[in-house]
Amino acid sequence: MTAELYLDANATEPLRPEARAALLAALDLPGNPSSVHHAGRAARRVLEAARQAVATVFGGTPAETVLTAGGTEANALAVRGLAAGRRVLVGATEHPAVLAAAPDAGILPVRPDGTLELEALRAALEGPPALVCLMLANNETGVLHPIAEAAALCRAAGALLHVDAVQAAGRVPVSLAALGADSLAISGHKLGGPKGAGALLLRPGLAPAPLVAGGGQERGRRGGTEPLPALAGTAAAAEAARPEDAARLARLRDKIEAACQADGAKVAGAGAPRLPNTTSLVLPGAPAETQVIALDLAGIRVSAGSACSSGKVARSHVLAAMGLGEDAGCAIRVSLPWNAPDDAPERFIAAWIAMRRRLLRAA
Repeated sequence: MTAELYLDANATEPLRPEARAALLAALDLPGNPSSVHHAGRAARRVLEAARQAVATVFGGTPAETVLTAGGTEANALAVRGLAAGRRVLVGATEHPAVLAAAPDAGILPVRPDGTLELEALRAALEGPPALVCLMLANNETGVLHPIAEAAALCRAAGALLHVDAVQAAGRVPVSLAALGADSLAISGHKLGGPKGAGALLLRPGLAPAPLVAGGGQERGRRGGTEPLPALAGTAAAAEAARPEDAARLARLRDKIEAACQADGAKVAGAGAPRLPNTTSLVLPGAPAETQVIALDLAGIRVSAGSACSSGKVARSHVLAAMGLGEDAGCAIRVSLPWNAPDDAPERFIAAWIAMRRRLLRAA
């Protein structure tokens, strides 16, 4: 039986032991955090401890940290809740969650390496006030946008800046305050926490309109009982994630890229700053779906892009925006998890080379 090698961390990180322990402990709490009796107050203490931890790790304040049911909700709350009276501008390579929240937004182009074209942003900011939405790290290529520079342009133009930090959190240093952003979204399961939790960190003074009205939870900014166990696990994962451990994953990633490039692959965004765990390998002429299935049969779990498009392997809008043309449909994403084994490169390379040779023979 082929041993499984999970290399799809950008879809979901494996659960960290610290997150599992916090999740299980919170599952034993019967109270609703909004109840005033003893059981409710016990649940509330866990909820507020989670809020404090998330705010501390990601450079926000507890009072302005809105706990959500995931990154998609956090992004939608920011995009829709802060857009009143403003034009919305989004990067061409943004996640579908952001693009769907602002279907009529103006599109900001990216350079061939996948990074934001800052001069295009500067030009787009001329005119009425805007809300700019940019991801810190791209989910498909790992490319890091120049967020600090974009934030400076936004401040000078009186624009708000929302940062989707879902893929960056836990892998590189992430701080709302340090980035100079007005809001920042994270997701628990991308950190090694449970699925079903996230957060939106806000600059003090902002009051996004809620997506769903409810019983006044989250200071009226997010209706509905908070997913306490998942949030407790998310906070534990945020505290356990160590961006300084990135060097090990970068070494593993670089081994994969060197071997595959030597055998005919291209690396999308190779010249840009990137997440240490992520590579987008382009194999011209080989459809992404074919590659994913072939590697899956060999026990190697990778993806063709956003997990939100599962079952719909198609030409990547990210790579198309970077100018890859037909090759935009020939890329796989390899994303190393926090617990990737040291022999992951050798195992992946062997399977990838075998797959490539079979495809060449079939051509």
